Amino acid sequence: MSGLQKILVTGGAGYIGSHMVLQLLEDKANYSVLVLDDLSNGSEENLAFTKDENFKDRFDLVKGNFGDADLLEKLFAEHKFLAVMHFAAFIQVGESVFKPAKYYRNNFANALVLFEKMAKFNINKLIFSSTAAIFGNPDSKYLPLKADAPKGPINPYGMSKLMVEQALPDFDHAHGIKYACLRYFNVSGVDPKLRIIPKENTEPTHLIPLVLQAASGRRENIKVFGTDYDTRDGTCIRDYIHVHDLCSAHLLALQNLLNGVESFKINLGYGLGFSVKEVIEKSREITGCAINAIDTPRREGDPAELIASSEEAKALGWHPKYDKLELILKHAWEAEKRKANYEEGKSDGRENGSTK
Repeated sequence: MSGLQKILVTGGAGYIGSHMVLQLLEDKANYSVLVLDDLSNGSEENLAFTKDENFKDRFDLVKGNFGDADLLEKLFAEHKFLAVMHFAAFIQVGESVFKPAKYYRNNFANALVLFEKMAKFNINKLIFSSTAAIFGNPDSKYLPLKADAPKGPINPYGMSKLMVEQALPDFDHAHGIKYACLRYFNVSGVDPKLRIIPKENTEPTHLIPLVLQAASGRRENIKVFGTDYDTRDGTCIRDYIHVHDLCSAHLLALQNLLNGVESFKINLGYGLGFSVKEVIEKSREITGCAINAIDTPRREGDPAELIASSEEAKALGWHPKYDKLELILKHAWEAEKRKANYEEGKSDGRENGSTK
């Protein structure tokens, strides 16, 4: 891979990262991509589409951790990166409450190593994958949340991401690293052409994949964590965003930075909130399957309601294509059916990149 249009994508073998790689390779800017991923959660199978004749000469995968200073030194010395898109992080809210050191070390301390190496090698464009968890349990008067809404993480995961956001202006001031922080809520769905059937090495923690596993029979039931929240039906409310739209916003953010826009922070969502019970009911409708839902106590670290304002993203030129819960569920259900068939010994088309 040669030229100046090369992007480093950390965590690029994960669910969101792999979809980002796909959009970068399809973009008219003709980017080349180097993925850095230790595969602790991601999988090479998520990048099977890179074997396409149009992509394979513009893609490479390096197995390793983004906090490995020696590895970063080697990569930055060998490659001239136009920008870094940083997706690698531990993201399980519940685990972060009981293993805070794991999250602060990886999500924050390792990020500082990455930023130091970027500064040393004069790589001055960064897209940072942040989270709505930095807002904690917001007062309803701030919903839907704009970028400047008060921050107050209620779990180490959210705090570790906010700490990175707080450090970035100093790297901008000292080293000229221009950044875009994109905070998102619940990312779901898959590539509409099914070129990625997401595979992860840990159990999913987000609602929609778990609900659809219960629909396909790969899971006995879906647990509803808390039914006594101050919401319309007592369950948590979230803003669900299609992974394709999410990645298109990242690509737009990159283009803005490359065009000279100053550093910025935006929230990504559709401004629509759906409760856990509403997602389960809509999933029953979409799949035609019975889904066994079991009410359980609240999970520590979960806020009652998180909904994003999309005004700031749309002001940058973002035009989401799949901003309906039905579309998110339909695309995710097609992928889940393939996974279920694969576990039964049938092909899911992953090995040859089939899009049938």
